[in-house]
Amino acid sequence: MYKGSRKIKLENNIDSKETASKIPEYLLSSLDDNISLLKQIFSNDGTLIIRELKNKTSKDFRGCLLYIEGMVNTEIVNEYIIQPILACNLSDDLVHDNLIEELMSKVIVSNNVSLETEVNKVVSAIISGDTVFLSALYDKALVINSKGWQTRTISEPESARVVRGPREGFTEAIMMNLTLVRRKIKNSDLKFKFREIGERTHTRVCICFIESLAMEGILDELEQRLDKINIDGIMDSGYIQELIKDSPYSPFETVGFSERPDVVASKLLEGRVALFVDGSPFVLTVPYLFVENFQANEDYYNNFIFASINRLIRGFTAVVSNTIPAIFLALVTYHQEMLPTPLLLSISASRQGVPLPTSLSLFVMLFIFDILREVGTRMPSPIGQAVNIVGTLVLGQAAVEARLVSAPVVIITALTGIMTLINMNFIGSTITFRTYLLLGASVLGFYGFFLSLIMMYLHLMSIRSFGVPYMMNVTRAMNHDGQDAWIRAPWWVMTLRPKILGNKNLTRQPRGSKKGKQPT
Repeated sequence: MYKGSRKIKLENNIDSKETASKIPEYLLSSLDDNISLLKQIFSNDGTLIIRELKNKTSKDFRGCLLYIEGMVNTEIVNEYIIQPILACNLSDDLVHDNLIEELMSKVIVSNNVSLETEVNKVVSAIISGDTVFLSALYDKALVINSKGWQTRTISEPESARVVRGPREGFTEAIMMNLTLVRRKIKNSDLKFKFREIGERTHTRVCICFIESLAMEGILDELEQRLDKINIDGIMDSGYIQELIKDSPYSPFETVGFSERPDVVASKLLEGRVALFVDGSPFVLTVPYLFVENFQANEDYYNNFIFASINRLIRGFTAVVSNTIPAIFLALVTYHQEMLPTPLLLSISASRQGVPLPTSLSLFVMLFIFDILREVGTRMPSPIGQAVNIVGTLVLGQAAVEARLVSAPVVIITALTGIMTLINMNFIGSTITFRTYLLLGASVLGFYGFFLSLIMMYLHLMSIRSFGVPYMMNVTRAMNHDGQDAWIRAPWWVMTLRPKILGNKNLTRQPRGSKKGKQPT
């Protein structure tokens, strides 16, 4: 059962309790007092810009702009806020009794201007990149949209390159990411719910779903888990992924993530719910099922026969990379009678002079391979590839020639490592599962191997992802349940959405809509 912490409170953006007790809740009527108040809140902050304004047609007019340097578009501030205020005729055009509302409706050129009276909301606006305008004799502030910080351009994600398919990838800007999804799903049913998480960072997150497809139970559960998050700050969606997942101590992920808009859009069309986090290019999706570890977006862009073969290869390599080291260890150490005599003699000859037992050799070589994989990941691409190739060849050959390990152990390690890399999103679970099976096989041979395998299978069958069975569609092939699990059926056959995810509207397309046929 999911266990969350107490609900966070977002009523105050001012962190110091001592400072907050001295600050009024609402703005004052004096411009100088309001400026002093905001200077106090932003004390020791050199990025706060305060620009006082006057008007040539009115000697009594005094105004002030406040914004954070680097967070705003200076062109918008200069041309559409400062210049209109300085150039307007206050003596004739505007009503002085309602001056600040007149400036908002007649002078300032912006698509998003609002009136605020609470100090906390004014501070939030400044921190978020908006420009705040204060005027003398008014206890109201104009919050003007002027966000304009630099963002990364849209490009193909490095972690999810494709041969065929869209090349767009999410960036760190949440509104840009939402736009990428909106461009693919042009439907009024696509809904966005915003909230803030993090007592100090106030990170903006957005729950995205298609109202006519998403299940209310999953949506409500996600909102409840987000409400229970109590943390200082959110730097990436990975923070939230760990805080809201089912079975938090399980090595298997129950919350999906993707950098690709087409993947997120396709999951929304199946009835899932997506979670966008400002500052992160990875979008979370729930619920997340076991079979999704072996699915790729290219499966739906290529011929269904070729896509099904590729998907079966991914599933096969996942099984082999998890089990082959443990099976090899059990055969060589406990069950030599199951091996053909020539193969057994060959393995025995290769082990002559090797000081380490087979179990320890496997653990050491797999650990070294994981070190090389991590080095290749963290280093720049050209250098990382060279380190992987040279390190694997040199270390493997040197280990065999020095009689530290046997040649079959190096072969098993290489096969396991290569097959592990095919399913990049499954690497963490594979390493944990593989080690668990190795430990069982090293103690009891095949008995320990099968006992560990059964225990892990029972664990997988007990997991839920937001109420949905984690192993759904893995073993069932009835009706349409297996059409998009281990294989990818033709589009004209997949007329229904996944049953548990799309209860509100199961029909994906009319039956008989294959090319050349009219829907019936």
